[in-house]
Amino acid sequence: MSATTPTQETEYTPRRLARARFAVSALFLANGALFANILPHYPAIKDGLDLSNAALGISVAAFPLGAITAGLASGALVRRFRSSRVATAGTWFIGLSILLAGIAPSWAVLTVTLFLAGAMDAITDVAQNSHGLRVQKLYRRSILNSFHAVWSIGAVIGGLMGAAAAGLAVPRGLHLTVSFVLFSALTLVSYRHLLPGAEPADPKDPADPADTSGTADAAGTGTEGAGGARARRRSPATAGILAALVVIGIAGALVEDAGSTWAAVYLSTSLEATPTVAGLGFVALVGLQFVGRLFGDRLVDRFGQRAVAQAGGVLTAAGMGIALLVPSVPLTILGFGLAGLGVATLVPAAMHSADELPGLRTGTGLTVISWLMRLGFLLSPPIVGAIADVSSLRVGLVVVPLAGILTLLASGVLPRRVHPHR
Repeated sequence: MSATTPTQETEYTPRRLARARFAVSALFLANGALFANILPHYPAIKDGLDLSNAALGISVAAFPLGAITAGLASGALVRRFRSSRVATAGTWFIGLSILLAGIAPSWAVLTVTLFLAGAMDAITDVAQNSHGLRVQKLYRRSILNSFHAVWSIGAVIGGLMGAAAAGLAVPRGLHLTVSFVLFSALTLVSYRHLLPGAEPADPKDPADPADTSGTADAAGTGTEGAGGARARRRSPATAGILAALVVIGIAGALVEDAGSTWAAVYLSTSLEATPTVAGLGFVALVGLQFVGRLFGDRLVDRFGQRAVAQAGGVLTAAGMGIALLVPSVPLTILGFGLAGLGVATLVPAAMHSADELPGLRTGTGLTVISWLMRLGFLLSPPIVGAIADVSSLRVGLVVVPLAGILTLLASGVLPRRVHPHR
């Protein structure tokens, strides 16, 4: 099949682009909702299969393990089969795997199906972000943060659906079947509105004298024009830029994981908050992260990715740092909230900049960022837990302000101004 060129893609009408943007949003919504539907059922699954905490933990860890195992194949699959097809098919397989995990008759089946769900999620994540970046280029302004905001909405919807089903004693199989059918249907209906054709063969055309934006400029390599672009493509600085972008992406993932895994534990054990109040730490983080993503595109267009990331790093480091230095329930909840706000744009910024790196095939930078971020999700809980066992959870949570500091140190590779159409 022939590749669709950037020139061909600029012929889309505003109405057609709006439909494509809505379709990508539907992919992100479904992706966020499908896995969240099973989370409230974990206690019942544990009891039904008579699992120990350790056994359930191994099964749950199979999800990020599957993502890490399959993640590096994402770029090749996107180039071979198109991001639209991979994202749509991947969403269907995620839903099916979650359904099978919910009705698993044994620990082994539960573990295998969650592993498969994680593998499909990693591939789908790269594909939907790749297609979102493709739509963003045609919009000629930042819209990627809005897709991640919709993902957050989907996660909330899925979690509420699962909680309601569990509370009303709806059979897991029935509930997860409804979820699978509903969100798979949404994805399939949206598929026809995604951009047609294969991925652009090389969105960073070295013959384009206008290709002077963002990441390459931040590295300080090459000169302007076609010759300079070719020099940048050969520059060894690309590997260093990608490494810094990985640090930024992992910083965002680390803060998210600290909130989901440790916020309630820290508030309830170290600060003796009630269970209801302890849950507000994660709620504050996710809620302000959603707000940050909702307004993130406007901020990025106005101030550039670098300035927004740096401001976020300061918020994360100062907010959570003060909360840990002066421990109290209100300050800790506020600290987690500010950390969520601070990292709201980090993952989209890292993905966009990695996708624009010269010298890499389409989807390669995005695949590496997504894969290593999931490695951060896998390693973060045991690292924080080990520190907590040796010292205290309060000391372990120093990783949150540390993530803000790392963001500040690595943010220089992000563009001062974003040029999503290039």
